[in-house]
Amino acid sequence: MEPAEVGRHAREVLDRVNTVVVGKRDALELVLAGILAGGHVLLEDFPGLAKTLTARCFGQVLGLDFTRLQFTPDLLPADVTGSFLYNQRDGDFVFRKGPVFTNLLLADEINRTPPKTQAALLEAMQERQVSVEGVTHPLRAPFHVLATANPIEYEGTYPLPEAQLDRFLLRVSFGYPSPEEEWTMLGRRMARRTEESVLEPVVDAVTLREMQRALEDVAVEDSVGRYIVDIVSATREHPQLQVGASPRGSLALLLTARARAVLDGRDYVIPEDVKRVAPAALSHRISLRPEMWLRRVDPVSIVEEVCARTPVPPSGQLPAYTGGT
Repeated sequence: MEPAEVGRHAREVLDRVNTVVVGKRDALELVLAGILAGGHVLLEDFPGLAKTLTARCFGQVLGLDFTRLQFTPDLLPADVTGSFLYNQRDGDFVFRKGPVFTNLLLADEINRTPPKTQAALLEAMQERQVSVEGVTHPLRAPFHVLATANPIEYEGTYPLPEAQLDRFLLRVSFGYPSPEEEWTMLGRRMARRTEESVLEPVVDAVTLREMQRALEDVAVEDSVGRYIVDIVSATREHPQLQVGASPRGSLALLLTARARAVLDGRDYVIPEDVKRVAPAALSHRISLRPEMWLRRVDPVSIVEEVCARTPVPPSGQLPAYTGGT
């Protein structure tokens, strides 16, 4: 599949999701970019801002097997991965697959479950497999986790550790809608005459895999690649940060910038693609100094500052990894 065809399919997906999720096109593009890049996305925002609805809509429109798992304080790791059960008829133990065996898993309110259960997703998110009692079970592709989290509640919640956050390619926030968007939402609800929204698929799992593979044909010129490295390196030297982004942050920028380019109909990455995805790709991979945390400094603003200060390179040459001269 050519990148131009990927962009056409992606815009159709976004247009259909936008019929239910009013406005928030930029945030929806980031979510889709994360999926096209083969990653997982954390939707972190206040209650009632369509986080769960967005995940459900993408599951329908992308034609994927979709499973919603409500994370609660009493949820156990086996409730996520599955467990062995004794079969009295055969006199043997059989593996009962958990909800993680799907194409698109909605981990709803992931920060409401203890760290032991949160960690049950680590292997699945990184290696696309689940190990239970010494037996490894591969997950079928595509596999993506869309997790939701509420950033304002502290009672009964368990903040995700850095290792878990690092498994998410992007962290996306939606924000409140404008008055006009909110009125449009109410009008569509009245016209629909039902609470549930059912969307017809635009693609299927096989087509999505082809779209993901096509991103490997999106060129990244050397100066743009070094621009990515410069941004990530600058976070490690920022005076307000205790810990900067790891090399996994550089990979996240690279992969997501490729998807961002395809959404704009290009088969090459430009510096503006990197700058647009940098806050979502890096803000959850950096740690503020304690005094900055007490001042409620937003990590997104620091990433935006780093991007503004990093010199933007000229482009126009062929990437060295293609062998071009």
